[in-house]
Amino acid sequence: MARKEDKPNFFMRIGLFIKQVIDEIRKVVAPTGKELLGWSVAVFIFVLLLMLFVTVLDFGLGKLVFLVFG
Repeated sequence: MARKEDKPNFFMRIGLFIKQVIDEIRKVVAPTGKELLGWSVAVFIFVLLLMLFVTVLDFGLGKLVFLVFG
């Protein structure tokens, strides 16, 4: 059974967490301007297509309900 003394104290655990966060942030690679623009355009087009799909679905189901229930 592990003794309580084997576990690092509260402040050491916080320090370790902050060190690990900083190490992970250093691994992050920021996109170039061209990549950022490309991904932004792709997301914008996807959102527009999704909006179009939902609009058509809403309109179609509305018409169907109107036909069924008068």
